[in-house]
Amino acid sequence: MKIEKLNYDFSVCKVKDFSKIDLESEYCFLSKTDKEHSLVCMTENVPDCVIEREDGWKAFRIQGTLDFSLIGILSKISALLAENEIGIFAISTFDTDYILTKSENFLKALEVLSKAGYQIIETL
Repeated sequence: MKIEKLNYDFSVCKVKDFSKIDLESEYCFLSKTDKEHSLVCMTENVPDCVIEREDGWKAFRIQGTLDFSLIGILSKISALLAENEIGIFAISTFDTDYILTKSENFLKALEVLSKAGYQIIETL
């Protein structure tokens, strides 16, 4: 399986509302519950409407489109990283999964995955 390294810094944010978020930015992950509005975006695109934020995240994604019938892909990756004391923030889209780690653990995470047989691909 191929892992695509994304060469950006990301932030995880709690926002007041979604009105000031640039939905045209390259990476913009929104979630809404009865208790909060959350945003994950490139750090350079964090909007003014942030209530709380945590910077210092890096990301990679599973390359290609994942069929919904595939089981355990994210589980295997998260278990490998947990065994190496690397916490993750996972985001799933319709096509694939994105895994964020704190910047200081990012290269170690990629090394762990590489040693486990995952092919690491650089973003073009």
